[in-house]
Amino acid sequence: MPPQTSSGDLLADRRYAYAEACLAEGDAAGAAEMAEQALDLAPRYAPAWLLLGRAREALHRGGGAERDLQGALRAYAAALDLDPEDRLGSRLHLAQLGHGDRLSAISPAYVRALFDGYAARFERHLVGDLGYRGPEMLRDALDRVAGRERRFARVLDLGCGTGLMGAALAGRYDHLAGVDLSPGMLARAERHGLYHRLVAGDLTDCLAEAGPESIDLVVAADVFIYLGDLGPILASTARALSPSGLAAFTVQSHPGAGVVIGEDGRYAHADSAVLAAAEAAGLAPLLVTEAEIRCQNGRGVPGRIVVLGRRDTVA
Repeated sequence: MPPQTSSGDLLADRRYAYAEACLAEGDAAGAAEMAEQALDLAPRYAPAWLLLGRAREALHRGGGAERDLQGALRAYAAALDLDPEDRLGSRLHLAQLGHGDRLSAISPAYVRALFDGYAARFERHLVGDLGYRGPEMLRDALDRVAGRERRFARVLDLGCGTGLMGAALAGRYDHLAGVDLSPGMLARAERHGLYHRLVAGDLTDCLAEAGPESIDLVVAADVFIYLGDLGPILASTARALSPSGLAAFTVQSHPGAGVVIGEDGRYAHADSAVLAAAEAAGLAPLLVTEAEIRCQNGRGVPGRIVVLGRRDTVA
C-alpha cells in the first residue's frame, strides 16, 4: 500500500500543502503551525505528523528550545504509530536524533516507496544531476581484479534499480538476474532488455533462493547505503557464490568507526566495519579503493569500491 496522498479532508490537505511550502522556504515555525492546523482537522494523517516532526526538528537545529526536540520526537512517533511499516521513514528521522536502532532505521517499506516515486526521473537525476558513476567504477574494479576478458556465467544484480549496472556489464555475462524492492524501478529495468530475470523482493531472500554456489558474480551499486548491518547480506552472498565467484559493491564511507547515518539519510560504513562483516561472512578483500561515486550539494560523496572473493578459495 502506498503512503497516504490525502487526508480525506480538503481543508486539511490545503494546510498540509502550505506547511510543505513553508518548510521548503525555510520558515520552520510557519510549517509547524500549518501542520498542526492540518492535524486538528485530520489527526490520523501520518504525513502531517511527519511534516510536523521535520518542522520541529528544523526549529531545534536552528537553536530552538528543548521543547522543539521533544515535539519532533513525539510527532515522528505518532507518524510511526499510524504507519507501522514505516513507508514514510519515521524511524530514520528518529535515528538521526539518536533514538531507536540506527542499524535498522531504514525500512524496506520506506525504500520501496521512495524508489517507486523516484523511478520515472531516477536515471536523469542520478546520472545527469549527481554525476553518478557507480556501475562504471564497479565494472572497472572487476576488470582490475579478474581481467577484462573474464565472462561471468551467472550474475545477480542486487538492488538493480532501473538497470544501470546491467548496462555497464553488457557483454560480460551469460545470464543476468536483478532483484529490487521497487516494482516501479524494475519496470524501467525491463525496458533495457538486458536482464534474463527480474524479481521484486528482498535481497537476502533472493540470494537464499538462488541456492549454494550458484552465482559467479554478485553486484550491488549504491545499494548498501540503505543497509546498516552488512553482515546478513554478505553471509548470504558468500553462501551463494561459486568457488571462483566475486562480490562487488559500493558503500559510502566515513573516517571514524562503525556505521553512521549521514545528513543525507544514508548509511556510511567505516572500512573496518565493511572488512569485519566480510571476514565474518567468509569473504576476503581483493580490492578496496576510494571512490566518489556521485556528488551531493556540489561535492563528491566519500565512498569505497569493494571486491570480495570466497576466503576458502582466494590464494
